[in-house]
Amino acid sequence: MAGRPSQDALIGVGTALRKARDHRGLTLDEAARDTKLRIDQLRALEDEDFDALGGEVYARAALRTYAAYLGLDPAKVMGVYARHADDPEPPQPPGKTGRVERAIAATRVRYNQRFLLIAAAVVIFVLIVFGLLSRDHAAPTAATIAAETPSLAPTDQAFDATLTADAPTQITVTVDGQVATYQMTKGEVRSFMATDELTIAVADGDTVEVVVAGRDLGTPGAPGVAWTRTFTYREVSGWPSPSPSTSATPSGTVSSSETPSAPTSALPSASGSG
Repeated sequence: MAGRPSQDALIGVGTALRKARDHRGLTLDEAARDTKLRIDQLRALEDEDFDALGGEVYARAALRTYAAYLGLDPAKVMGVYARHADDPEPPQPPGKTGRVERAIAATRVRYNQRFLLIAAAVVIFVLIVFGLLSRDHAAPTAATIAAETPSLAPTDQAFDATLTADAPTQITVTVDGQVATYQMTKGEVRSFMATDELTIAVADGDTVEVVVAGRDLGTPGAPGVAWTRTFTYREVSGWPSPSPSTSATPSGTVSSSETPSAPTSALPSASGSG
């Protein structure tokens, strides 16, 4: 699709995202703050203007993150999107045929379009109901992001990292070139998703537990010493899949009122090994 799609071309994913956000009483500013996605990216997802996200890989990663944040099932949302991305254009009536043949072909096209609209409406209804049920059972706060380890499929290049503070500390995270610094309190959990490169810098390397792409690195730094490490998709995609017994499951909430402080200049420029 080039540009914002017409109403007839919508597949229902954007409508489900917008309704889920409205139901939770969230603004685009709040959603952008919590997911680390820009407001124009969130608006493009709700408008189904996927070309505006800069490519198939970025569109899939952003869609998965936003769906999980709103309490929708990321697998179902990605399934609807995948069918849309792989569907061919509806057939057009042949040019040089008789009047009867053209009428029959046009009728088939209208029937196919009507069927697709009905299927999209059913998918929207299922997504909304699932989101409401998830909200009633889990009752997450507006600033709580479900900790999820996405599968690293070749067609969906992305990996995540989860940081859990064992003590008050300062971290600086660079996600695909975008830098942000946070003051974390004891027990606080923050999750990040990158498609290419992720750099984590901790002021005190013994205060933060680190899990990257499902691999539990523990507290990788030394007490009182700054620790930093850069992870790439090529590196983590070669890691073996973690077993359920060794995969970490962090607990905690992300502060909704915190504003990132100044970038990496606030941290000492020291590095350690993970």
